[in-house]
Amino acid sequence: MSSVAPQAIHIGDGQIPWVDIGGGNKMRLLQVRPTEGLWIIENIFQTGFAVQTHRHTGPVWGYTTSGAWKYAEYDYVSRAGSFLYEPAGSVHTLVCVEDNTQVWFHMYGSNLNLDADGNVESVTDGPSSLAAYYMLAEAQGLGRPDVVVG
Repeated sequence: MSSVAPQAIHIGDGQIPWVDIGGGNKMRLLQVRPTEGLWIIENIFQTGFAVQTHRHTGPVWGYTTSGAWKYAEYDYVSRAGSFLYEPAGSVHTLVCVEDNTQVWFHMYGSNLNLDADGNVESVTDGPSSLAAYYMLAEAQGLGRPDVVVG
């Protein structure tokens, strides 16, 4: 039996680049563990940015480091220092209410994007987010970021 402990992985600020997703909104993908269904992203949103109404197949944790955003379905506003837990299956529509809002999301499973009738219109998960992130980074001249995978 080996007595060698696994090593911690550190990602310094600036090591994983932000990619532009349109309208001054940005994202970076920090880690994807496909076998666990885990994906961790960080976003910077501008006022008025909205994510399609969706639900997750697994739990989600979110932490807001600056700015303010809310779910259209709820009265509370997530501001800097706010922590959010979403149980699997909860339905929500993220809307940004303040420029340069920065939020970190730790997700398990898939993001099921819903149409106006509540039907699944598309699916996003860690591997598809990783492919999109790589594509955007390369198209924006940022090379292939060293996302923690596995």
